[in-house]
Amino acid sequence: MSLRQDIIALAQRAKHAATVLAALSTARKNQALRQMATTLRAGTATVLRANATDVASATSRKLTPALVDRLALTPQRIVEMCVSLEEVARLPDPVGEVVKAWERPNGLRIKRVRVPLGVIGIIYESRPNVTADCAGLCLKSGNAVILRGGSEAIQSNRAIARLLQQALRLTQLPPAAVTLIPSTERAGVDILLGLTPYVDLIIPRGGQALIDNVTRRSKIPVVKHDKGICHVYVDEQANLQMAEEIAFNAKVQRPATCNAMETLLVHERVAQTFLPRMADRLRQAGVELRGDAPTRKLVRWVTPATERDWATEYLDLILSVRVVKNLEQAIAHIRRYGSQHSDAIVTDDPSRAEQFLQAVDSACVYVNASTRFTDGYQFGLGAEIGISTNKLHARGPMALEELTTYKYLVYGQGQVRQ
Repeated sequence: MSLRQDIIALAQRAKHAATVLAALSTARKNQALRQMATTLRAGTATVLRANATDVASATSRKLTPALVDRLALTPQRIVEMCVSLEEVARLPDPVGEVVKAWERPNGLRIKRVRVPLGVIGIIYESRPNVTADCAGLCLKSGNAVILRGGSEAIQSNRAIARLLQQALRLTQLPPAAVTLIPSTERAGVDILLGLTPYVDLIIPRGGQALIDNVTRRSKIPVVKHDKGICHVYVDEQANLQMAEEIAFNAKVQRPATCNAMETLLVHERVAQTFLPRMADRLRQAGVELRGDAPTRKLVRWVTPATERDWATEYLDLILSVRVVKNLEQAIAHIRRYGSQHSDAIVTDDPSRAEQFLQAVDSACVYVNASTRFTDGYQFGLGAEIGISTNKLHARGPMALEELTTYKYLVYGQGQVRQ
C-alpha cells in the first residue's frame, strides 16, 4: 500500500472507533484511562530505552540543550504522564452535559448538550508526553485521536502508543481510538490535512514553521497552539523580591516551553534597583540578555536588543529586557509584540493590576504569578491538548470541555410549523 492508502486506512479505523467512544459510559472510559496508566507504568523501561535512542540521535544532530530537554523522558516524567491519565479519569465527564434547557411557547422543549467532536488529528514536535496526554483527554471526551509526532521523538512515541493501545485491548475498546502515524515523511502531514471525510479537527503543536504550514494547507478546521511570546512586567509598585522570584521562574524553570517568559519589562522607577541584581542572577543561570539602551546603561554586559528580538520566541536561555516609562507603555509593548498567550504583571497596586488584566488581550493574564502556570494540569484540568491562541471555539489550555461541541435535542408532542 502507498503512504496515502495507509493513512486513509488508519483514519477510517479511527472514525469507526470514534463512534464506539461516543456511546461509552463514563465508567468504561475511566476504566480504560486507569488501565492506560497501569500499562504505561509497567512499560517504563521500554519507553526509556526508546527515548534513549531518540535523545542520542538528537544529541548527534546537535539540537540545542533546551530542545533535548523537551524530548528527554525520565522515570519521574513517565510517572507524571501516568498520574495525568489517572487525574483525567477523576474529572467530570463533559459528554452529555446539558449546557442549557428551555421550553418554547408552542411546547417544544429544547436542550443543548455536549457531544464529542469525533476524530481529532494532532501534529506535534519534540515532547513525547503529548502522546499520552492527548490520548487520555481525547478518550475521556469521547473522541478518537490520530497522532503525528516529530521525527526526533519517533521511537518514544511508538513505544508509548503501543502501550496505550495494549491498554485499550485489555479493556475491550478499539485500539484505533489512539492511532499514531508511524511514518515521519512530511507527505504524511499533507495527507492527514486533507482527510475531511474522516477527521473533524486538527491541532498543531510546535514551532512557528509547523503552525504556519498546517494552517495554510489544512482543509480541516484548525485550532492553533501558537508561539508563546510571554511577558512579565515589573511595575513601580511591585514587591521586588517577589518580582525577582517570578521572573527567574518564568524564564529558567523550563525555558523550552511555550509559557516561558521571553521578554522582561521593568518600570523605569525601579529599574536601577531591580535590574542589576536580576541580571546577575539570570547570568549565573546561563541566560543571555538582550536589552534596550536604558537596560544596557544599568547592566553593561547586556547585548543590544534588535527589533526582531522583541517578536522572537527563543525557547532557550535567552531573554529580551526593556525599561518602560509606565504601565501604559508596557501594555502597548505587549499589544505590539506579544502572541496573546500568557503575560504577567507584578504589582501591589490593585488598580494597576486590574488595568493590566483588562487591557492585555491574551489567553492567560496573571497578577503576581509566573507565566509557567499556563498548563492544563496546573489549572486543574487534568492535562491539556495544547494552549490555544485562537479566539474562536477554544482559548488557553484546552482540556475536556474544549474537545466537545454541542447539539440540540428537541422534544415535541406533534407540533408543526405554521
